[in-house]
Amino acid sequence: MSALDTWPAGRQRSSTQSNAEAAGGEFAWRVLILLNLFRLSIAGLLFAIFHLVDSPRIVGESNSSLAWQALAGLLAVGIALLVLLRRRDLTARLQTYLQFCTDLVGITLLLHASGGISSGLGGVLIVSVGTLALLLPAQRAFLLAAVTTLTLLLEQAYAQIEGLTTSAQFAPTGILGAVIFVITAVVQLLRHRIVETEALAEQRGVDLRNLVELNDYIIQHLRESIVVVDRDDQIRLINGSAAKHLGTRTNVRGEVVTTVSAVLARQLSDWRTARPSSRPPAPFSSQDGTNLQPHFAPLGGDRHGGVVIFLEDTSLIEERVQQAKLAALGRLSASIAHEIRNPLGAMSHAGQLLAESPNVGKDDQRLTDIIRVNARRVSQIVESVLALSRRGQSQPERLQLTPWVEDFAREFVQTLELHEGSVSVVDGPPEIEVRMDPTHLHQILWNLCDNAVKYASATAGVIAVEITTGVSEQSGRPFLEVADRGPGIQPDKAEQIFEPFYTTQAGGTGLGLYISKELAERNGASLRYQPRTGGGSAFRIVFADPNRWQSSDESL
Repeated sequence: MSALDTWPAGRQRSSTQSNAEAAGGEFAWRVLILLNLFRLSIAGLLFAIFHLVDSPRIVGESNSSLAWQALAGLLAVGIALLVLLRRRDLTARLQTYLQFCTDLVGITLLLHASGGISSGLGGVLIVSVGTLALLLPAQRAFLLAAVTTLTLLLEQAYAQIEGLTTSAQFAPTGILGAVIFVITAVVQLLRHRIVETEALAEQRGVDLRNLVELNDYIIQHLRESIVVVDRDDQIRLINGSAAKHLGTRTNVRGEVVTTVSAVLARQLSDWRTARPSSRPPAPFSSQDGTNLQPHFAPLGGDRHGGVVIFLEDTSLIEERVQQAKLAALGRLSASIAHEIRNPLGAMSHAGQLLAESPNVGKDDQRLTDIIRVNARRVSQIVESVLALSRRGQSQPERLQLTPWVEDFAREFVQTLELHEGSVSVVDGPPEIEVRMDPTHLHQILWNLCDNAVKYASATAGVIAVEITTGVSEQSGRPFLEVADRGPGIQPDKAEQIFEPFYTTQAGGTGLGLYISKELAERNGASLRYQPRTGGGSAFRIVFADPNRWQSSDESL
């Protein structure tokens, strides 16, 4: 399952929509607050002019009492609306209509009290309608413009009936109405652009956040060790693998590299000041004993800026080199085996016919026995090499480890006709589950148990093979261990036992452990040897995590 599959897509879309709506709502509230502050400022200014300037009277020329009431009403309603805006007791849509009605009624009364359209106060309605048109769809915005224009015309008609204005002011009133419509149309175009821009910006923001989360998820779950530092050598990011090797936490953002690893900090400083052609830094030993080879990659091409540090396990490099060598050796050995097979068969058949001849004496019989034994040994080597070269890809299955091992132990004892108790299974947790090809696991375990029986019986006189299953406390991965009380393996020979054709037993092919290790690695597992406390040998199979498709290269 990929990282993307683990995210709730439906919830993500709804969250995106909610974020967009929230952003649009915040914009509407900000516009309403600004418009209300503008209204309060204009009303306060006109109120001051009304009281301070008597002649010429700009406000209230026709009806000072009505003008005073209109200004007081604008101030009072504006303050009330500001309180409601701060508390958000009403919806933004309702606040929009309330502000429109406030401006339309208040400014119309001021116009009527100040001599009509000639007072110039109608321009305030342009600002009000144009601003509110940003918050409404086109149909409703033009409806506000139409209501405003109709109200102005009705006010002009009423003023003319009262004798306060003349018919000549109908033209300016109509022009003002046309300007309001034009401003509304322009604002609607602007609103359309703003809506598209906000939607695009919000989508880009969501995409960016998703990419950041995905990037963090990928980096944190990489097996490679990665550390990202800025120009001040402060850690900006460190994944789990690097934190484990360096013996620190993943939440060390903002700390300098020195607090994590003094050696790494020194090598980073040397790399920043070195020439590009300088030799790479030397490997160093980490907190968990792993030899790490640092690789520095500048961000943006500047060594003195941000740097990505890759920490490569040198043992993995050596292992890959060794695997390449062994692969080449395997192909060569398979080719040679094919060429040897036919003449070897002829030699073996000739030796058998010679042994059956009545003219062969005792001395010659001994020689024919040597021919047959060694021909059989070479044949076993050839078959092992050919079997290894023909080995296909693994077909892993989920196995309940403990019951499977118990069945294997009974089969092994019965097949080799061993006495009861010669192979003991230490019961582990019954719920241990591994993912491995059962055929490969059977072959690996058979080789390990067969070696244990041979060496243990030869030394101690009593066959004692212990098979243990469990889960590593350190890595959390399941394991299977085959242990014996034989002579063990000399420390200087321990590194060679998994090499092909290496054997300490006369007549052995030296391919059993090599094949077992190869089969384990093909299933994402690892096979390791460790000396047993109190004498003897122990071989441990560390399985891959059954819930993840990755190899088990971590030490126990």
